[in-house]
Amino acid sequence: MIHSVEQLNAPNVSERLKALAEIREAADRGDIPSPVPTPFVNNHIHTTFSFSPYSPTKALYMAWQSGLETAGIMDHDSIGGAKEFILAGEILKMPVTVGLECRVNMKGTRLEGRRINNPDQKSIAYCTLHGVPHQNIDRLNRYFGPFREKRNERNRKMCEKITEIFAPYGITLDFDRDVVGLSEFQNSGSVTERHLCYALAKKMDDAYPGPDAMIGFLTETLGLSLSEKAVKNLKDADPRYYLYDILGILKSNFVERFYIDADEECPKAEEIVRIAKECGAILCYAYLGDVGDSVTGDKKTQKFEDDYLDILFEEIVSLGFNAVTYMPSRNTRAQLDRVMALAKRYNLFQVSGEDINSPRQKFICEALRDPAFDHLKEATYALIGHERAATGDIRKAMFSDESIKAMPGIGERVACYAALGREENR
Repeated sequence: MIHSVEQLNAPNVSERLKALAEIREAADRGDIPSPVPTPFVNNHIHTTFSFSPYSPTKALYMAWQSGLETAGIMDHDSIGGAKEFILAGEILKMPVTVGLECRVNMKGTRLEGRRINNPDQKSIAYCTLHGVPHQNIDRLNRYFGPFREKRNERNRKMCEKITEIFAPYGITLDFDRDVVGLSEFQNSGSVTERHLCYALAKKMDDAYPGPDAMIGFLTETLGLSLSEKAVKNLKDADPRYYLYDILGILKSNFVERFYIDADEECPKAEEIVRIAKECGAILCYAYLGDVGDSVTGDKKTQKFEDDYLDILFEEIVSLGFNAVTYMPSRNTRAQLDRVMALAKRYNLFQVSGEDINSPRQKFICEALRDPAFDHLKEATYALIGHERAATGDIRKAMFSDESIKAMPGIGERVACYAALGREENR
């Protein structure tokens, strides 16, 4: 059975799914313990199709093992892992949702020139497309293909900048040799800044082996300021996490030294609104909020959209966004109360999910125990209902013209689709 778990990250999709089926069958026979169910859900799980230690199959296995009721795949600029994720859900008898995350160019809107929810660049916002009807998975993945290609042009240039910085220390980074092989790019996956940081972490580990040498290089040579938590994690030197811990430090403290602004690889706001509507996907603005102690470990203290949140909500509604998504564990209750109130005022759907891309992260968000967030679980079942209804007929999507006309209030629509989502899973 250990062999089967290891095979969940095998290079071949069929091998991964076969291993998952073996595990499920063993659990059904009682040969291994079944996971203890929990009331939790998670709609924002990254896989190897963007950056993650988990294939789509392994990601859903981890969600199942954690006791989640349902899970959603969410990769950057790619929905290439969605079909595998769906098949894995069928094997585990676990409902799933599929979507993708992308950066959107907000130039020409009231958000132009502002630090929105992107730590690296102004005028660019992270957004998500949830509940993609299955007949449009391929169309949406083709749409993002040219953006992934453009992203790699910039990735190569950033690797050149990294080499300029690190060459004096005997470290070079070549995109084609050192980075792209860490990704699923050849299978329509994307290559992100995290891939660059992970490849760099590997090179740094080779050049400066051991926690003491690494901490010295990061602080004394590169001049980075490390938190007590970051130092403790490095000194633990747990091989499961060590390179990811270095990656997190680089992502939060060093990316700005080699980052090149993204432009052509980011669809414009009106474009993403159009493609989402045509595909029947639910377009969400991803609220970040001013950051203190980053729950994901890869964001530094920084101010984002809280100072102009009213303007932001007015603008995304005007542009045609359907929803807002947020992480209850990442923000203060005051921040979230404000976001929830604005979402209610503007009749926006509210979605949540924990941003999983590191082995240190738990798939369960304990903050969801708070009854104030009960609506987020209901929203997840509404996503399930929407996705299945729209997969049969896009006119039955939650935000189709027909559905909005029949049920103008978002509360009524959520209740209707949540009931459908639960009915499908009885």
